[in-house]
Amino acid sequence: MISDSVNTYSELQAISRVLHNVLLDYPCEASIDSFAENKLGETWPELTKSNENQQGRALLNGFLAKWNAEQINELKLDYGQLFFGPGEPAAMPWGSVYLGEEQLLNDKSTVALMAFYKANGISFELAHKQPLDHIALFYAVIDQLLGQLITEPDNKAAQDTLVILIQQHMLPWSGRCLALAVEHAQTDFYKGIALLALDFQAELTSEFNIIPVATRLFK
Repeated sequence: MISDSVNTYSELQAISRVLHNVLLDYPCEASIDSFAENKLGETWPELTKSNENQQGRALLNGFLAKWNAEQINELKLDYGQLFFGPGEPAAMPWGSVYLGEEQLLNDKSTVALMAFYKANGISFELAHKQPLDHIALFYAVIDQLLGQLITEPDNKAAQDTLVILIQQHMLPWSGRCLALAVEHAQTDFYKGIALLALDFQAELTSEFNIIPVATRLFK
């Protein structure tokens, strides 16, 4: 039923928006305050009901239940060591690092992604210059495309674009990035978010009948 699809897409869009905001930049007190106030761990959808989902929700819920503003520096340090630096981040968030043998930013896979975005009329307004294959930016595009499907559930072009984006440009490497984040996170907040992002990817794969592409990774 169309109404069921719209409800599912709305749920997935809300998750993609949270993941985009959480993973793109350092955390701020206001955003974590909002997550705590809205009990994000309790209200997060069960999706595939996987172990990742259950554990991620529990970690997030536990962290937010005890959250206070004095923890913000701990969170910022964790975000930095995972996704930004200084030094090499433990869970580098750029696809080309995993897909290119020389592990460079803006490598061939990034160029292919940029061409894909251009061909499909997808553009960004970024506050900071950033390689376009940052994992958080994928969630922003997924948000956009799901928004189109909410308005037009039968929009085949939007669905095809979404499937190709996930199958060919994101899934080949994003699971590795998120697994590294789970492994190296020093706070329950980012460990929980990484687990929930893995579950979100599994839900997208199932919802849109995506067959993952086997790809050699170099990291």
